[in-house]
Amino acid sequence: MKKRELIFAAVIIAAFALPSCRKDYTCTCTTTVLGISATKTYDLPNQTHKDATEACDRFENDANAGAPGTTNCHL
Repeated sequence: MKKRELIFAAVIIAAFALPSCRKDYTCTCTTTVLGISATKTYDLPNQTHKDATEACDRFENDANAGAPGTTNCHL
């Protein structure tokens, strides 16, 4: 019975620990205007995957707000 409890506790701890893993990400944005493309990268150091994704989405939304052309960003 102790072994089962230990495994259950380890699974619970891992479930809480994994989402908070932080690492460095790079957001790559490509803007296309009149058939001409330009790419820019943004470093996102020490971020969770969720936070990095949200930041990259903000870069895309800000670039597309009222600007000519289309910008697509991804991690």
